[in-house]
Amino acid sequence: MLVTRTYCDVWMIQNGTMIERSQGLSMSIALVNNFLKLGLYELKLRFRERLTKNLYDQYLQGFTYYKMGNLDNRIANADQLLTQDVEKFCNSVVDLYSNLSKPLLDIVLYIFKLTSAIGAQGPAVMMSYLLISGLFLTRLRRPIGRMTVTEQRYEGEYRFVNSRLITNSEEIAFYNGNTREKQTIYSTFKKLVDHLHNFIFFRCSMGFVDSMIAKYVATVVGYLVVSRPFLTPSHPRHLHSTHSERMLCSAALGRIVLAGREMTRLSGFTSRITELMKVLRELNAGKYERTMVSQGKALNTIFKLVLVPGSGLIINRDNLIKFDHAPLATPNGDVLIRDLTFELAVQSLWPLFGGRLTKPERGKLFYVPQRPYMTLGSLRDQVIYPDTHEDQQQKGIPDHILKEYLDNVQLGHILDREGSWDSVQDWMDVLSGGEKQRMAMARLFYHKPQFAILDECTSAVSVDVEDFIYSHCRTVGITLFTVSHRKSLWKHHEYYLHMDGRGNYEFKPISEETVEFGS
Repeated sequence: MLVTRTYCDVWMIQNGTMIERSQGLSMSIALVNNFLKLGLYELKLRFRERLTKNLYDQYLQGFTYYKMGNLDNRIANADQLLTQDVEKFCNSVVDLYSNLSKPLLDIVLYIFKLTSAIGAQGPAVMMSYLLISGLFLTRLRRPIGRMTVTEQRYEGEYRFVNSRLITNSEEIAFYNGNTREKQTIYSTFKKLVDHLHNFIFFRCSMGFVDSMIAKYVATVVGYLVVSRPFLTPSHPRHLHSTHSERMLCSAALGRIVLAGREMTRLSGFTSRITELMKVLRELNAGKYERTMVSQGKALNTIFKLVLVPGSGLIINRDNLIKFDHAPLATPNGDVLIRDLTFELAVQSLWPLFGGRLTKPERGKLFYVPQRPYMTLGSLRDQVIYPDTHEDQQQKGIPDHILKEYLDNVQLGHILDREGSWDSVQDWMDVLSGGEKQRMAMARLFYHKPQFAILDECTSAVSVDVEDFIYSHCRTVGITLFTVSHRKSLWKHHEYYLHMDGRGNYEFKPISEETVEFGS
């Protein structure tokens, strides 16, 4: 289509007097232009589709999505990068292609025709002007790439504080924190607005310089180059044709120079997408970086300096969870226990900073958080998550067994109310806090792991239901590790681990005296 469009321009040059009477050519040019737009839109969509799938294949590989937000702080607002920035990057790349291909084709064609008409000196002067002006403008446009990256970062921060307000609206309302949240949003928005003001002023200034160099001065250069041969009577040429070719060539040169402006902006999106791809590759290879923030505590500061993520050894073994002289530390470097030798359960979301950890393979450890995650899908999906219906069938677990799991946590009425396991609802809103916690326990019964880590997972459940759930877990042979402040749960456990917050810990059997005075 680009080649066809250029040939239409050539035909218009050679038959300028006939164009007004030729409706057919006008219709053909309109058709060609619309096919060009169709091709560009399709190219943008396919490019975005392939790039998005490639990035999500890496982002959702293993625990990469968790590591990016919790273990590695190089990428902020990954959601914006994977959505808005990818779209802008793809659109910018395709627009650059369309803004460069036709002008380049025009230049090649018209240089050939101008060379045959006025010699090689004229086109050489015009190309020299293109090179010199392009280098000059590129140097002036350098800040645009950096300012584009900053703009996208501020946009991401502004989106984050708004989504945070929506996500935590109930908690904020309880604290009557609307004034504080308004200050936070206004402050973030002001940073974005101030930057956009500066960016707009810079782009307007560059737009004036671009117009002068790429349009007006380029046109003057074109006039001077083409007019020189006609100043001598001994140099006859087809003046009208050469004049039109000179005009189109000057316009093509101007479009290429202006395309440099889009290239500079594209460089900003390119650097963000490239950084995302680099971080994803490193995270999937087990490498990550995190800026450690000192808390001013001598103990923590010392241990933050010597912690090396991934330097420990993980051994997979059934029916055993054991730390052997391994420090227990959060991803940001806070040391919970300096040297832990203890049989304890973890899900391997945090890295091992040293020593040895012996644990079962993934799937035989199950973690139940205080705020359970309800997936998008059917009622069945809530019980068997992350399994699919096909996985359930392969395991040979019929639906009536799932019903027993719901009955065990006193949620059988939900199936009766919905009437089908395939009923789809917004379960995060449909279920209450206590029902979501009980649904997570039904999910635990379905998976039957060797070990279960229960993190305040029954805080919204009545004591009698909680007592039944814990008793049932022990009956079916699930070893429990519980984080809780409820004394009523001590009777379901045999040992307790207490951390003093300074890197030391106390591990003792639970006795009647412990239950009476423990906290």
